[in-house]
Amino acid sequence: MNNSSLNAISPIDGRYSSKTSELNKFFSEKALMKYRLVVEIEYFISLCEFDIPELKTLTSQSLNY
Repeated sequence: MNNSSLNAISPIDGRYSSKTSELNKFFSEKALMKYRLVVEIEYFISLCEFDIPELKTLTSQSLNY
């Protein structure tokens, strides 16, 4: 298990790492940043569907990336 601060859930990860290792995929700082980025990308894609002059229309190639 990688004990970096990005993968830690809380201070209990040291002693109880065998019990919390599966949770760090969802509740760690790294997971928070990952899922926050996913939400922001989906939000941006949704905004691009409206006729907002400041936003360019996304191509299908961009959406599939």
